[in-house]
Amino acid sequence: MNRNRIGIFDSGLGGLTVLSEVARLLSAERTIYLGDTARVPYGIKSSDTVIRYALEDAAFLQSHKVKLIVIACNTASANAEEVLKKVLDVPVVGVIEPGARAAVAATRTGRIGIIGTTATIRSGAYTRAITEVNPEAKTFTSACPLFVPLAEEGWSTGEITEKIAEKYLESLQEADIDTLVLGCTHYPLLKETIASVMGPDVTLIDSATATANEVARVLKEEGLENIPDNSNDTPDTNDAASSNGDNGDTHEFHVTDSPESFVTVGARFLSGRGVHLHRASLAHLESKA
Repeated sequence: MNRNRIGIFDSGLGGLTVLSEVARLLSAERTIYLGDTARVPYGIKSSDTVIRYALEDAAFLQSHKVKLIVIACNTASANAEEVLKKVLDVPVVGVIEPGARAAVAATRTGRIGIIGTTATIRSGAYTRAITEVNPEAKTFTSACPLFVPLAEEGWSTGEITEKIAEKYLESLQEADIDTLVLGCTHYPLLKETIASVMGPDVTLIDSATATANEVARVLKEEGLENIPDNSNDTPDTNDAASSNGDNGDTHEFHVTDSPESFVTVGARFLSGRGVHLHRASLAHLESKA
């Protein structure tokens, strides 16, 4: 039994889709989430900058004695996952490989589209991951940088969002894909609009569920599961808190800026679950790396 938290980070709020799936699948586990809202979006930054931010985010989570770190950000997974795996002393799970495997399993024709931030698409990470699973698959990509601020602002539907989606997705419609990877954890908020533009014959892949399954597999393989006492259906958060020197909240949230936006928009990701929010200064993050 290991009662330490699972650490999850993203550049903003999109990673809450991953946290929500982890919480649903692994109800005995405790998490700590860091949204680097002061520096969102990562998708327009250089690879070197994204790696530096990811190292700072991971160091912050490690200061809270986490047992595993989830990179709930496609841009950070594409650019920094291998670096984090080399330098950290806890297991690291990204969102690219689980999403790629889910896409290959879903496609009927082998023609797979990928949308993501500029940095994610430029990295080619999804194409490589999909090709490793199925060398015969054909991938088609489109960068959609405006989707992140639209999701953050809550503009998930409407004429403006639909027009932008039509422009971004035009080349993928012409490519006759049958599966589309939502290569950014913010994009599920726009799923209704994206599905409307692409049509019913295109399967949308949200990697959050696949990532949660991968977290479960790694925890079991590494012997890091928090297995609750059969005599009690809920984990003993008070014992967990006292052993780690933190509060007893099952899910703890930290942001680097805009806490009001986090509470407002984040509630939609978390099915109305109450959010106990903490502010993490950028100076604190930078001092941890």
